Amino acid sequence: MFNKIDKNKERLRRHARVRKKIKGTTESPRLSVYRSLNHIYAQIIDDVKGVTLCAASTMEKGVQSKIKKMNKSDAAKEVGKAVAEKAKKLGIETVVFDRGGYIYTGRVQALADGAREAGLKF
Repeated sequence: MFNKIDKNKERLRRHARVRKKIKGTTESPRLSVYRSLNHIYAQIIDDVKGVTLCAASTMEKGVQSKIKKMNKSDAAKEVGKAVAEKAKKLGIETVVFDRGGYIYTGRVQALADGAREAGLKF
């Protein structure tokens, strides 16, 4: 018999390995990405205090109105812009990007590009 690879289990292993090195500080918090089948979520986290500073997702009403006719990658770009705007209001200019164990392509890359366009520095 063939053993089917559990892709989420492998992703979580990659995520744990990366999280050993990436820490969000007060000066440079962590921009964490979670990607589900239909939605994408981003949050900016201060790991020193253990606090989420701001978050955005495709489930928010402000973002949902913009992404009605978009594909998933374009919607991810809008989420990146939304989280960057919220971060700017809090005075956050630089972040450490945490891709959550996902490959840096597609929706994850689009979110990062949207955040960069809105003024966040990685």
